[in-house]
Amino acid sequence: MNQAIGVIDSGVGGLTVAHELMRQLPRENLIYLGDTLRCPYGPRSEDEVKQFTWEMVDFLLHQDIKMLVIACNTATAFTLNELQTQLSIPVIGVINPGARAAIKSTKHNHIGVIGTEGTIRSNAYTEALLGINANIQVSPLPCPLFVPMVEQGILSGHKAEDIAAKSLEPLKAKNDIDTLILGCTHYPLIKDTIQTIIGSEVTLISSSEETAREASTILEFNDLLNGGRETPAHQFYTTGDMAMFAKITEGIFRESSDSFQSVMIEKAIISNP
Repeated sequence: MNQAIGVIDSGVGGLTVAHELMRQLPRENLIYLGDTLRCPYGPRSEDEVKQFTWEMVDFLLHQDIKMLVIACNTATAFTLNELQTQLSIPVIGVINPGARAAIKSTKHNHIGVIGTEGTIRSNAYTEALLGINANIQVSPLPCPLFVPMVEQGILSGHKAEDIAAKSLEPLKAKNDIDTLILGCTHYPLIKDTIQTIIGSEVTLISSSEETAREASTILEFNDLLNGGRETPAHQFYTTGDMAMFAKITEGIFRESSDSFQSVMIEKAIISNP
């Protein structure tokens, strides 16, 4: 099955998931769409997030994808169940894989979760964690300044550390947190900065590896793995600034690419009920 895996995100953060998919599934073709023009999704209403997500999904469905990966925590929180019900292809998000990885990591059963306002407001991580282990203590914290910082290319340095210190201050007061879920796919891009502020004794959890592992399992179970030996062809689309998108993409993948394209996505043909 040489059809591509479709990956959507509100911006550049989902590229961390795309990178891990490419590492674990080197024969698979990927089509990535980042809605950088309307990023961030976190402060938006649930209805807006659903509409924007369906517009991205509609674009990728017209590319004949065989699987959809929602590489955005906010979009996962608000649309995963709906998309899984209405689409005929496998659909996975990033919240459940991240929750499972955090449960495996924690020693004190106290897990912190940072994310966008929308993700934290949805309680999706808290529900996922408690659904696995009812004895887990969860401390969620919205960090609305992180996504705009990443989208502007501010990934390290004094300014990034100042923003991180201010944002993470409430969690630093909770001394027994030993595991912190990076509940937004933008956050691994500032992982080193977050680690510096939160302390080396706290394990940071990114859902990218677990999400890619789940994608691999589902593709194999459904006999959808690409058995061809040709070099995969990846496509990267953005709705916003091409220069910044290309710069961050090349920083993640450590190589340049000519497969970047700017695209306008119109109102979804498939709309949520």
